[in-house]
Amino acid sequence: MTDNAAPPAGSLVTGSDIARLAGVTRAAVSNWRRRYEDFPAPAGGSANSPLYALAEVQAWLAKQRKGQEVSPEVELWQTMRAAYGEQMQTGLAEVAGLLAGEDAPEPPDDVAGRVRELSRTASPADVVTGLAERFMDSARRSGSDQVTSERVVRAVCHFAPEVPTGGTVFDPACGIGSLLLSVAADEKASRRGQEIDTDSARFAQLRADLVGRSGVRVVAGDSLRADQWPDLKADLVVCDPPAGVTEWGREELLLDSRWELGTPSKAEGELAWLQHAYAHTAPGGQVLMVMPASVAYRKAGRRIRAELVRRGIVRQVIALPPGTATSHALSVHLWCLRRPMNTGAGDTNHTVRMVDLTDNDPEASLEPRPDQVADVPLIELLDDVVDLTPGNHMRALHRDYPGEYAALREDLARELGRLAALLPQLAPGDGPGALDAATAGVAELARAGLVAFEGTEPVSTSDQLDTDYLRGFLRSSVNARRSTSASGTYRLDGKGARVPRMGIDDQRRYGSAFRALSEFEEGIRKVHELSRRLADIAREGLTTGALTPEN
Repeated sequence: MTDNAAPPAGSLVTGSDIARLAGVTRAAVSNWRRRYEDFPAPAGGSANSPLYALAEVQAWLAKQRKGQEVSPEVELWQTMRAAYGEQMQTGLAEVAGLLAGEDAPEPPDDVAGRVRELSRTASPADVVTGLAERFMDSARRSGSDQVTSERVVRAVCHFAPEVPTGGTVFDPACGIGSLLLSVAADEKASRRGQEIDTDSARFAQLRADLVGRSGVRVVAGDSLRADQWPDLKADLVVCDPPAGVTEWGREELLLDSRWELGTPSKAEGELAWLQHAYAHTAPGGQVLMVMPASVAYRKAGRRIRAELVRRGIVRQVIALPPGTATSHALSVHLWCLRRPMNTGAGDTNHTVRMVDLTDNDPEASLEPRPDQVADVPLIELLDDVVDLTPGNHMRALHRDYPGEYAALREDLARELGRLAALLPQLAPGDGPGALDAATAGVAELARAGLVAFEGTEPVSTSDQLDTDYLRGFLRSSVNARRSTSASGTYRLDGKGARVPRMGIDDQRRYGSAFRALSEFEEGIRKVHELSRRLADIAREGLTTGALTPEN
């Protein structure tokens, strides 16, 4: 289902689908479920993700006239867009401050009026949750990567480990708090966040306060340059860091103690964020980082990736479905790290679990199929690249080495047998130079209308001239010298070439031989490629145990 298309008739829909149909947020739909006894009962799904019959939902919306008029929350959002423009984080913070009764500058009068009007029918928690959802949806539609998308939040929550009762969750780039407030089911967990944008940090804190989430504290500041939680060690660190940022402070942080896996290059800001998150992880604690796919294989980060693997820190890499991130359709990865309880060998992981969900729909289940999972030994990752891209290791694990090896052997044997038959039968000639005396220039033949050019290749336009004969002599050593410059550069010059003068029957004899040689050369190239592939799969199969020598 696309984001803007209506679901097909007779289908089941989610709360998000209903929100899109009615032009409201998911928080508004949740509010309808609580307030209206006649709201359709779930027709499927689970308690946490109920599904509803589309026909029943449409009938209820029509009866309530929901979606047929602009709702108060839509009017509030439209008024905020007009008042704040691109500074919506400021608007969110000021509206949340008004809802919380803060002694702070209020929003413009028209915005404040809409807030008070909406507050007569909705709780402050519903209003602030609805605004957060609208902001996330607006970022998704505009392609912005400044806000963690709903799909990324869903994926992180799905793969996040349980947090011990009363444990600590930390997000060092928390934005408006979407990940920090969503991950970990334990309501008693302490949640700490830092965000460089002051308005976003303020809104995240007010949002937590208004929805009744105690134990949340969000501060403003640059996490890499001015860490506000220097002594914090969390049980779970989650982070969707800014991607592609080169000005992250490398020069002033060269000797920082956080770089225990190696100093990141200027181009590897994501690995600086990863090590910052890891530095704030308690022994036995875990990290879930949202990473661009390129971080898994870029040359500049190889040494840090190797340390992550060698020390058994990286436990799992998950390639999420394309479209999970807001700003592009490419896949993003989740890197799952764990700080060892101690440095002993017994606490070392010997494999990295690779999960490849790139063939899945971003709205579908995040549970991988068996063929989408591979447990890769550390030693196999520690090569010259240290590639942590799940798909590359999945293909190797689930590859049919015996079948592929046997098929390639048959193809090679067939091509080798065909090659011998392609070689033309050639008899002794009159000796070198015998055909040099009487020649015709290809340019002359072209002016006479006997030759046309398809690019640089000549084609006969007459029954008195054979194309294969023409092209064969075009590649003679004499014509090759004519096409080679003084600097040694070869450039095919068909119009400057010369060919022997001979009758059409002799031309066809030569043309047939040249044609056979061209097919032979093409066969040689195919044999070379088959031989390379055959050697590669044989060597890889033997070294991984997928193939074994016969007795």
